[in-house]
Amino acid sequence: MSERGATTPPLPQRTLAEWQQLDRAHLHPFTDHGAIQKKGTRVIARAEGVYLYDVEGRQLLDGMAGLWCVNLGYGRIELADAAYSQMRTLPYYNSFFQCTHPPAIELAQALVAVTPPQFNHVFFTGSGSEANDTVLRAVRHYWTSLGQPERSIIIGRHNGYHGSTVAGASLGGMAPMHAQGGLPIPGIVHIRQPYWYGEGGDLSPEEFGLVAAQALEDKILELGPERVAAFIAEPIQGAGGVVIPPATYWPAIQRIVDRYGILLVADEVICGFGRTGEWFGSDYYRIRPDLMPIAKGLSSGYQPIGGVMIADRVADVLLGPGGEFNHGFTYSGHPVACAVASAALRIYREEKLIERVKTDVGPYLKQRWSELASHPLVGEARSVGLIGALELVRDKSRRTLFTPGGEVGTWCRDLCVENGLVMRAVRDTMIISPPLIITRGQIDELVEKARRCLDLTLAKVQADARFRIRS
Repeated sequence: MSERGATTPPLPQRTLAEWQQLDRAHLHPFTDHGAIQKKGTRVIARAEGVYLYDVEGRQLLDGMAGLWCVNLGYGRIELADAAYSQMRTLPYYNSFFQCTHPPAIELAQALVAVTPPQFNHVFFTGSGSEANDTVLRAVRHYWTSLGQPERSIIIGRHNGYHGSTVAGASLGGMAPMHAQGGLPIPGIVHIRQPYWYGEGGDLSPEEFGLVAAQALEDKILELGPERVAAFIAEPIQGAGGVVIPPATYWPAIQRIVDRYGILLVADEVICGFGRTGEWFGSDYYRIRPDLMPIAKGLSSGYQPIGGVMIADRVADVLLGPGGEFNHGFTYSGHPVACAVASAALRIYREEKLIERVKTDVGPYLKQRWSELASHPLVGEARSVGLIGALELVRDKSRRTLFTPGGEVGTWCRDLCVENGLVMRAVRDTMIISPPLIITRGQIDELVEKARRCLDLTLAKVQADARFRIRS
């Protein structure tokens, strides 16, 4: 058996072209495989801090923390040691059939300590998608256990994202996902998103926030309150383009769910674990969810793990005399993942990273990020904590988006990679979600690289006869 400190076998020595050719035979998530056949994948070999390095040694500032998840940055020996130690002690056991193990129990206690006070119960999963599958099952089982099985409809939002499993993609409101596979499944409907920049028209953000929230009450009354089980939404829509709701939105949503007695599900997979400068987006917006899916930052992406925090009023029913909850996953509460997540939570607390986002790097990013609003391509530069977006537009004065949509954003994304920055494009909205350990100097680097890539994108736009820019 290998001992601690033994080196792993080196990767085969291949050129980038050889790696890419081997990879062309395989499928990737959310990827245009025709594009891969033409230009090949980016092959990342290692990472440290906030930086990635590809197989040719090029450095990229990771403005997306992997996939919204590497909050603690790359190269955390504490997390690697936690995984190694747990693998040597108990590499796997399940939590089915009245079994558990110390890492799952300890992590559950740690989560209860940092989540809002109504949460004293957790159900572990392997990912955020699985967490939202669990939400669907738990919500319907809850109402059935109360003798109200007709309360089965869950309301989500257009352009919301809750994962890519059948249930998760159905709860989400992304049209391209619904177009593949006959989604959403029955019993799930959607209302408008609180996207003031793109949909607010002549209303002020505050007015639009109330209008967008009213859509929930209108849908409840249309369906019949006695049939509606829950409303699910991200505090800030992440994959939908970092849609930050107006200040009036969430207070109105909370009043509506309270009025009709439906469950509120706050999907914290992206917003959770410090992203907004609070432990959770629910803390930031002062809402009181009944279920809270978590994942990503829970282990800083070092191990696949997710879960659902379950409020007392829901858990009291699910833990009642209604029999088994016939649901679960082989890797629910995996001991190695739980050990790593517990170590991650210790780092968040000991290094005071949530406080740092709230009082230091979050405000500094907001200051620097807002400077990009003066760029001719940028209609809005918005951010909360360490999550932000730039709206690339054709006409700033009228908030007119590009048509066809998505091409300009793709140009900008690719130019960013060429210039050492990972910034994601959602249609023509450029989004960031950097590691919470990012420094002010690295924020300066991120903003300056973003500005340079905006300039290069503007040059491409101006050279294209289809687009005319008005500032």
